[in-house]
Amino acid sequence: MLQGGDCAESFLEFHPNNIRDFFKVVLQMSLILTVSSKLPVIKVGRVAGQFSKPRSAPTEVKDGQELPSYLGDNINSMDFTKEGREPQPERLLKAYSQSAATINLLRAFSQGGFADLNKVHLWNMSFVNDTAQKKYKEIAEKVSDALAFMEACGINSVNNRRLRTVNFYTSHEALLLPVEEGNDESRFNNW
Repeated sequence: MLQGGDCAESFLEFHPNNIRDFFKVVLQMSLILTVSSKLPVIKVGRVAGQFSKPRSAPTEVKDGQELPSYLGDNINSMDFTKEGREPQPERLLKAYSQSAATINLLRAFSQGGFADLNKVHLWNMSFVNDTAQKKYKEIAEKVSDALAFMEACGINSVNNRRLRTVNFYTSHEALLLPVEEGNDESRFNNW
């Protein structure tokens, strides 16, 4: 199993290109794991609802001012101001909307041809160093050679859905679930 994603999603970083790039990295990593281990890899993204952040303390202090901790974009703001740190329940609606849009885009990428193994060379790795790019290109060549052999045998992404789609799962910690009073995390229930 491969699980990847941010500690917490941000309203400001919500963009189709960011979601596509995240998905592409998961595909690249799972390809490397599959080729190396010769085993299937379950792909899981911490995305589409990962808007909360657990904190070890209910408050934080900056320049002598103490304010509630930032608990994630669906609860309060990163802005270190009294107004920014107040819980704002309407943020849950924005989190829901962005989560739904993210899951729909991931569904389109995973089932609509973006994940086609024939496009393995298009999942570029421009953000990594030359050595890693070279190794990835070598693996991509192995995959391309295997696909060419399979094509010669009559197995291709046109007649075999498993070559053009991937199962992609999402997860998060469900940090907004109620907790018992007295628990250190009970501050989530205070609003």
